[in-house]
Amino acid sequence: MPLYEYKCRGCGHQYEALVRGGEVPSCPSCKGQDLERLLSAFGMTSKEHTKSLVRAERKRRAPVRLGQAHEEHQAALKEHDEHRQHFAATKTNYEND
Repeated sequence: MPLYEYKCRGCGHQYEALVRGGEVPSCPSCKGQDLERLLSAFGMTSKEHTKSLVRAERKRRAPVRLGQAHEEHQAALKEHDEHRQHFAATKTNYEND
């Protein structure tokens, strides 16, 4: 089964599909069948194409990475604050003895 790239003329969604013989795929987004088969870049690589794919993937993952970094920062602040409170309580206990 060959792998083809398609673009839906109805909603503009681009996707790949494995297609058998005379089978006509439907758009996974809108289920439409008004499709344009695109020229596949299978087996062809260029430096610019690779860079554009990397940029697109980094852009796609950026919000997730920023969210994770924020969560890690907040956890580190909380841990630091807990240590500071524990140290202050321990210091007070020793001073009272």
